[in-house]
Amino acid sequence: MIKTKVDWPSFMARHDMTWSVKPNSWNEGAFIGNGFLGAMIYSEEHREKRNVLRFVLGCTDVTAQKPGGGFPPRVPVGELHLELVGWYYQPSSIRLDLWNAEMRAEITTTVGTLKVRAFVHSQDQVLSVELETSEGERAARMSWYAFSEVDHVLKNADGFNLNQYIPQAEVVREVNEDGLHVAVQTFNYAGGCTTAWIERRPEKGENLHQLWLSIGNGFNEQVKQKIEANVRNAVNQPRESWQALHRSWWHDYYQQSFVSIPDTMLESFYWIQMYKLASVTRSDGMIMDNQGPWLTTTPWAGVWFNMNVQMSYSPVYTSGRLELGESLVRAFRDNLEQLIRNVPEQYRGDSAGLGRSMSYDLAGNVGTEVGNLTWVCHNFWRHYRHSMNHSMLEELLFPLLKRSVQYYLHLLEEGEDGKLHLPPMISPEYGSFLQLTVPDTHYDLALLRWGCQTLLRIVRILDIDDPQKAKWETTLEQLVPLPVDETGFMIGAGQPLEFGHRHFSHLMAVFPLHLMSGDTTEERELIMRSLRHWFSREGDLRGFTFTGAASIAAALGEGDESLKYLKTLMHLLKPNTMYREAGPVIESPLAGAEAIHDMLLQSWGEEIRVFPAVPSTWREVAFHDLRAEGAFVVSASRAEGATMWIRVKSLAGQPCRLKTDMTGDIRMSASSNIQYRSLGGGIFELDLPQGEEAVLYRADYATADRGSWEVEPVPAESHMCGYFGGNKPWRLYGLPIQ
Repeated sequence: MIKTKVDWPSFMARHDMTWSVKPNSWNEGAFIGNGFLGAMIYSEEHREKRNVLRFVLGCTDVTAQKPGGGFPPRVPVGELHLELVGWYYQPSSIRLDLWNAEMRAEITTTVGTLKVRAFVHSQDQVLSVELETSEGERAARMSWYAFSEVDHVLKNADGFNLNQYIPQAEVVREVNEDGLHVAVQTFNYAGGCTTAWIERRPEKGENLHQLWLSIGNGFNEQVKQKIEANVRNAVNQPRESWQALHRSWWHDYYQQSFVSIPDTMLESFYWIQMYKLASVTRSDGMIMDNQGPWLTTTPWAGVWFNMNVQMSYSPVYTSGRLELGESLVRAFRDNLEQLIRNVPEQYRGDSAGLGRSMSYDLAGNVGTEVGNLTWVCHNFWRHYRHSMNHSMLEELLFPLLKRSVQYYLHLLEEGEDGKLHLPPMISPEYGSFLQLTVPDTHYDLALLRWGCQTLLRIVRILDIDDPQKAKWETTLEQLVPLPVDETGFMIGAGQPLEFGHRHFSHLMAVFPLHLMSGDTTEERELIMRSLRHWFSREGDLRGFTFTGAASIAAALGEGDESLKYLKTLMHLLKPNTMYREAGPVIESPLAGAEAIHDMLLQSWGEEIRVFPAVPSTWREVAFHDLRAEGAFVVSASRAEGATMWIRVKSLAGQPCRLKTDMTGDIRMSASSNIQYRSLGGGIFELDLPQGEEAVLYRADYATADRGSWEVEPVPAESHMCGYFGGNKPWRLYGLPIQ
């Protein structure tokens, strides 16, 4: 029923990241990865290193034990250097080809030229680098260095590692008869990693120079054999077919859903985040941490759960890329016993919890920041609602949420007012350096209320009579209301928002929990008052501040305001769309992609809201196969500032209610005898069986009589194509660039 007129290679090419001068820092680098292995590619301006193109390597599961305890952090694994004969010079160009997930460069040096192509294979744990050189650069070579061996000029180019644990490492190298190099690093306390590579230099009369490299966590013989096999298998594959396999995975991945908007910069930003998601994690990969495979100088070489992980995963649901969310699901399923051990011993019989920061084993004791596990359960709820996977609901989400809520229930105290209150807790990240605790924090009250409501909903879905049901109902009845003053939502009881606050922890009831819809005049006024006061404090506003505000504004239907927050985010990102404070924190750009989803499609509550917050300047918009709660696949098109048609397909046969701004004579086209009813206010109810689909459309839609519903890209602003990569602020102003 839907005809997609998307020339995918051409469409994605307009969003490729481009560099017309060499990138000289992590902030500008070209990044490649496959969820396990990655490389950030950039150079250096120091005169002693102007001949080096760095591939700063990363392996997402390599950690090291620190002396004196603490969780084992991520650690650097080494670098691959393309060491040129001459200095990297002009004219040169780099392109990160999103469609094929590979970096291509044409480099001019002071003695010659060369072409470089590199990718991390989508299904094999192998980095591939190919060179084609002129005669002057024929002696260019590729050299691997353990981090401890990297020259200090390069090692500290992105900042000194003042807050980061870097283990001492013993490096043992060997070369096999077939030219396979192996380097085993053993860290001084615990941990290590193994790197293997084969380099094929060009024979006489040839100029193709190739290298294949793999990295693995661990240093025993079993790991060594696995990494060696990775490289040998790649080398022995026919070059073109191995590359085609890599590309095929990415092509299928991108086409799971489609988004096109008339702001080419934001459209490019969105698709780079989709590329980034699959470069950071896979269904069988590690949890998305703060930096993905591209580890650099950071005080946060671990996993943070007071917002970072939850927001990093937020765009996988509406985009329909649910398989990437499986890495989070699997980690919590595998570590349930540890989550139980995270709470004090007297509560372990029925409770579980999650601290703020930890390693991949989820070992982090719960202190006075209590709500982190409940927030992760909200991610799982979204995963369930977008997939309607009942086994996940029954086997993971229900028991985990039940334990998370039960820990809160142990802490509740009845006050003199007869209401249930929470003791002083931390509201992330208000007064962080003071370790400020406040009773009845909005953050925790909202999460507890959402948790009880969701548990009651789950027992209805599963048709079980849980003995705790009455307790959850009583808690909802007696729980103290969210603290509010004349400025709006407070941090907690007796604690107004007095200074700049980077986190939206005092607005959790609005986003992401959507306990408050803003549908009533009173709710809307309270939310807007809170939003205005939040930003009037200015102060410590960060990237994720603006993504949260964008999603809150979108929930209220304020598309123009949501766009302003997103445009502000663009100024805080690095040229390659990464985000960095004292270290990389990957969630802010990924949450920006979720804010774009919130402008186009929302499905919390009882309705699927199509184009709920489209900015007035976005006259044409199209999306295809985005996911909505209830496991619906939704496509829609907007032209001349009005919605033309909406297609919805049911994957699970759930009740379907659509809300749209379409006006006039609205009709339905369906493949079978599907009934629909107008409930007023732009709300339509469809009786849509599993596997069936229907289109609501305006009667005056030009192609409706042909039964043709076309999805095609919005025309691009040519000067904004290839905007990200190298720093190009002049393109914002439409200077005449071909």
